[in-house]
Amino acid sequence: MTSFAFSQVDVFTDRPLLGNPLAVVHGADALDEARMQALARWTNLSETSFLLAPTDPGADYQVRIFTPGGELPFAGHPTLGSCHAWLERGGVPRVAGEVVQQCGVGRVRIRREAGRTAFAAPPLRRASVDAAQLDRIVSALGVPREAIHATQSLDNGPLWIGFLLDRAETVLALEPDHVALRTLAKVGVIAPRPGDPECGFEVRAFAASAGVTEDPVTGSLNAGLAEWLIGAGLAPERYIVAQGERVGRRGRVHVAREDGTVWIGGSSVTCVRGELSL
Repeated sequence: MTSFAFSQVDVFTDRPLLGNPLAVVHGADALDEARMQALARWTNLSETSFLLAPTDPGADYQVRIFTPGGELPFAGHPTLGSCHAWLERGGVPRVAGEVVQQCGVGRVRIRREAGRTAFAAPPLRRASVDAAQLDRIVSALGVPREAIHATQSLDNGPLWIGFLLDRAETVLALEPDHVALRTLAKVGVIAPRPGDPECGFEVRAFAASAGVTEDPVTGSLNAGLAEWLIGAGLAPERYIVAQGERVGRRGRVHVAREDGTVWIGGSSVTCVRGELSL
């Protein structure tokens, strides 16, 4: 067996056990894809990340990201959690104040800000949702048609079908048919939280097709939603998202658009530091 440094990080929270956990394997260059996938199934977290030496000379490290069901070219909470773990283990970025991650979508910039890290959202491909597919997803979500204000297909590595709903209470009340969603799409729902002095929106993410019925807090989805909604004038250029209440979490995602770039940020805390034998 080979030993690897190992971290388990809680992302999008400054208090342990309230965010989205991420398993991080350091120095994982000796692991092949099958072994990475097997570990991701074993941890049974929404994602497990593997830190490798970069092959891109402009990157500080390379990461491969696996769900229990397969590899992702990019994901948000593994980006922030991997960066946090890399820095904590002594990683030094080439450029002070900014980390450059190499992953399946290319380079991703990460900055440090006010005790948090934030990534620059990768390019987003948007499209309308096929009407027949939309009907099936609406049925699986169990959401009233009159509560849907807008929909959009959002692809920034993972592909999400985004729904803008009428209010946070509708989002929190959803009881999706996860078996049906498994064959359809990963779905994200968002709605405003008027009158809340901290959080402007409530978000939930359903990813049964990736082996995760409900993801506690989701960076890639929030990046896609932000680029869509801010660009359409349906959200302000800076806001905070609440996510995870229905699964016992209290995730907070900080969203900002600056000079045309959407930044998705949050705090991370390490809960486990140790050694993994494989």
